[in-house]
Amino acid sequence: MTDAQTTATAGTNPIAPAPAGARTAADVVTPELVAQLTKGIAGSGRTANHTPFTGEKLADLPESTPEDVEKAFGAARAAQSVWEQTPIRQRAAVLLRFHDILLERQAEVLDLIQLETGKARLHAHEEVQAVAVAARHYGRRAAAYLRPKRHTGAMPTLTKVTELRHPRGVVGQIAPWNYPLELSVGDALPAFVAGNAVVMKPDTETCLTALWARDLLIEAGLPADVFQVVLGEGPVVGPEVVKHADYVSFTGSTATGRQVAQSAAARLVGVSLELGGKNAMLVLDDADLDKAAAGAVRACFSSAGQLCISIERLFVHESVADAFLERFVARTRAMRLGNALAYGADMGSLVGERQLTAVTRHVEDAVAKGATVLTGGQARPDIGPYFYEPTVLDGVQDSMTVCAEETFGPVVSVYRFGSDDEAVERANSTPYGLNASVWTRSARRGRAIAARLRTGTVNINEGYAPAYGSVQSPMGGMKDSGLGRRHGSEGILKYTEAQTVAHQRLLPMAPSLGLDDEKYAAFMSRSLRVMKALRFR
Repeated sequence: MTDAQTTATAGTNPIAPAPAGARTAADVVTPELVAQLTKGIAGSGRTANHTPFTGEKLADLPESTPEDVEKAFGAARAAQSVWEQTPIRQRAAVLLRFHDILLERQAEVLDLIQLETGKARLHAHEEVQAVAVAARHYGRRAAAYLRPKRHTGAMPTLTKVTELRHPRGVVGQIAPWNYPLELSVGDALPAFVAGNAVVMKPDTETCLTALWARDLLIEAGLPADVFQVVLGEGPVVGPEVVKHADYVSFTGSTATGRQVAQSAAARLVGVSLELGGKNAMLVLDDADLDKAAAGAVRACFSSAGQLCISIERLFVHESVADAFLERFVARTRAMRLGNALAYGADMGSLVGERQLTAVTRHVEDAVAKGATVLTGGQARPDIGPYFYEPTVLDGVQDSMTVCAEETFGPVVSVYRFGSDDEAVERANSTPYGLNASVWTRSARRGRAIAARLRTGTVNINEGYAPAYGSVQSPMGGMKDSGLGRRHGSEGILKYTEAQTVAHQRLLPMAPSLGLDDEKYAAFMSRSLRVMKALRFR
């Protein structure tokens, strides 16, 4: 152990006590529940998932073969042809009923999310909030997004043009482990209301949450065959989903996203990709330091940092750096770690051995090359096999792995800057461009800096929640952080094909009424000048 790590050990994070009578995995994941959730799921093999809290097995599950995936797409395709004929307002009503049932029965899914991901209960509730908001939004707005739209035709009054929106067919969705409710069914809701079927491949380790959500949607009125789930190893099942889909929705790593995009492109199939991030938070010299420190804890350590839009790079103006770090480190050191199925812990576990190894490697590499651990920097096997303390690194240099690679864990690196221009330049000096955060007392200054940051979302005086929760607005990444957007009009229209229907009336788009070719060309030239003068668009 290094000197820096030894120093950090003195500030070991406290353990949040479990309340009396707290539920256990055995209380939640019963054989009856597993049988109910996996009923009808295609899978001729067997696999299992586990809880990060203890490493123990949660459930035995069906494992899909390529043939099972093909069958799932066949069933989905047959059901979709009927589902798209269902009136849009009936499809939207399914989402609104799902919204209500989700909020009524949220305790069930909060237990599942915690058990499958290891996150604290409040962080699990962020998923419930996000999915409820998406269900409400698309339940209310889908008809407006998808209604036929009239456009000005080539010859005003003579050409009537209508834009129609048709469902793509069967959407293949590959969902990650870190947000098993929001990034599974949350992304599927606009696809369903647009008239598509979905074949989803959730991560096996967190699939019970997705299966529970599927069960709720069916209870809300979604035809069961419209929502197919296939389970199995990503390298085996994932390519099969891409192979059969009419459109692909993928959330995961940039490296895998490139492979998905290449496979879809070979079939001329569209994709949306939300990929990695190395997100920056900028604390300006006029920031409210107490609020910024509290916000940084949320931004850096929600879901133990296993969030694509969480903060991993913390840029602080040199004039306030010491004062800010004093507040931030104290708050980080005081965070309570816990594994109870109850509110009270500030942070939970990493999801598994792979994430723990990556986090440990990044911190050890940084320390070996001269970085200082201000707090954290060590695993906590006394709480569970994959717990790691929230960690703040100072003195990080370009040569350190943590500087450029996405850590995807509870680790943030601190950098000092002297001017706004320097902060913007350094924040943008990454191949990623997913999310950013700016802290300042001046709204005007904050907006000006936000506009210069090359990220899909920017939050002023908060870390990530305001932009993500503003579901009418698009959310996604620039550069290596992905393609396409979720939320808003883009989040539903991507699941549709646009069709233009032009109805020509009275006169053809050709010489007529005795005009020869030359006179017709002259007439059209005059008409074009008139339309420009009259400001036709």
